[in-house]
Amino acid sequence: MMHGPLDPPTQALSVEGVSHAYGPRRALDQVRFSTAAASFTVLLGLNGAGKSTLFALVTRLYGTQAGRIRIFGHDVAREPGEALRILGVVFQSRTLDLDLSVMQNLMYHAALHGIDKRTARARADDLLARIALSDRADDKVRSLSGGQMRRVEIARALLHRPRLLVLDEPTVGLDIKSRADLVAHVRRLVAEDGIGVLWATHLIDEAEEHDQVIVLHQGQVLADGRVSQVVAHCGARDLRDAFTRLTGAASPPSTGEAA
Repeated sequence: MMHGPLDPPTQALSVEGVSHAYGPRRALDQVRFSTAAASFTVLLGLNGAGKSTLFALVTRLYGTQAGRIRIFGHDVAREPGEALRILGVVFQSRTLDLDLSVMQNLMYHAALHGIDKRTARARADDLLARIALSDRADDKVRSLSGGQMRRVEIARALLHRPRLLVLDEPTVGLDIKSRADLVAHVRRLVAEDGIGVLWATHLIDEAEEHDQVIVLHQGQVLADGRVSQVVAHCGARDLRDAFTRLTGAASPPSTGEAA
């Protein structure tokens, strides 16, 4: 079941027939979907489904072997500069420098994007206020909790004011309250700032009924539509039941236990 095509001006991310293999092992097989601007889209799949490979292709860590990926119309292979300029990324692995302060991490990232120091400092101050970490600006990152580190990574990803934010399993390792706070914060970015979000997760309860959900399993898109549409199409009780029916596999957990 595929989500209806979006008009090009409303597409934040367009993935068109993307395949990727590691030697003989195919990680992605003709993956095709698009996400809308100013929307929260959930990429749902068990560990090993291909989510991280897809993120590596979107962010140009890997070159695209087959198919095309566009960010607001910019082909990531042909126009990488333009595409990545409007993309913010939070990877599954933590990427902050633990021995630098929160502010130093933010300022270093801003410098990489060519943002002058005065503008960078103003943006960093504003973002730290929004994530309630202004009082930790001069603290070393290693002194923060896991949830606070994730919030700093999101703030860093927003410094250059991207139009699309992609997050790969951002709540892994967080406690239930930190998970809920992080999801709520990113949803506010969509509602208040109009940012498009692609949120990759194996946790069922991070998807809400009005979200677009893309079910990725063994490198293939098995469903794409609003959560309520996917559930109805499968004749399921809820998204967990729909996932099980689609994949024939055990459904993803609904909390932070391992997948």
